Amino acid sequence: MEVVIFFGLLFATVFGMYYLFITARNKERMSLIDKGADASIFYSAKKRITPIWKIIVINIGCLSTGIGIGVVLGMLISPLVPYSNEPIIIGGIFIFGGLGLLTGFKIAEKLE
Repeated sequence: MEVVIFFGLLFATVFGMYYLFITARNKERMSLIDKGADASIFYSAKKRITPIWKIIVINIGCLSTGIGIGVVLGMLISPLVPYSNEPIIIGGIFIFGGLGLLTGFKIAEKLE
């Protein structure tokens, strides 16, 4: 019973947001037309936009590569340290994962 209520509320929320978006867009367009604005502003030339899935794939790939490099370097450096090995491995994961995200951001920036 709870599942039916949850999915009903989820559907109602998504439908309500879509309905409000459409009605607000229609009201805005009607008010611009009433004021005498040209209708061509609604159909402007499309700009080349990089699809969001490409940016997500690039960032996930760079993050995974950074984490892998962090694990490998942490494992290589850990025998050289006389105390516990876990902080070095975890630190390597975070440092190189962050560097991977920065690299992915720069690559995605160049796509746009």
